[in-house]
Amino acid sequence: MNIELTDKEFRRLLDMVYIGNWILNSTRGTDRFEDYDKIQEKLFSLSPSRGMQSLVRYSMGHVLPSKAYEEGGIHEAIADYEDAVFFNILAEELARRDLGLEDSDPEDFTELAERMEDYLDEFDKNGLNSISIDM
Repeated sequence: MNIELTDKEFRRLLDMVYIGNWILNSTRGTDRFEDYDKIQEKLFSLSPSRGMQSLVRYSMGHVLPSKAYEEGGIHEAIADYEDAVFFNILAEELARRDLGLEDSDPEDFTELAERMEDYLDEFDKNGLNSISIDM
């Protein structure tokens, strides 16, 4: 298969592959999905031929994203995604708890959505500063 990509499209593809692999493998330790690592390596190995040598480094016979690539903002994008997911999950779990819906779905999601929106507004204003846990 051949896919024609501009340099900009190729660079975006590298970002998407890196982010996807990070999500799949970053918490797995030694139990990684190696086929995703191999695809990432394969694509990054094409970088020098596209004039993007600075995006790769070589280690023990492998082509890896360079430190410059990893420190160039990609992890900020991942962190933004993780924050959004965290706050959305927290808002939904708290709203479900408040409405007694921990193990079921409501017939009408309106009340759940409204309660979640209240929590998300609070998180936007104060982050986690207004959260307290009574044990």
